[in-house]
Amino acid sequence: MGERFQLMARKQDVRSRIERLRRQLEHERSLGERANRRRLRTLENQLERLMAEEYNLRVAIDQSR
Repeated sequence: MGERFQLMARKQDVRSRIERLRRQLEHERSLGERANRRRLRTLENQLERLMAEEYNLRVAIDQSR
């Protein structure tokens, strides 16, 4: 059961980071022409990685039942 709780805690951490990144992306996109394209790509790539990690954690949590 301890492993499942660790997975769930990690998933919560990842969810928090996803939300933070989404807010950052929203802010960068709101800058319009002034937005730094490299920064946008970096944030988008980080978001994709975190979303994939969250999915893998969900699968691992389901399998740990």
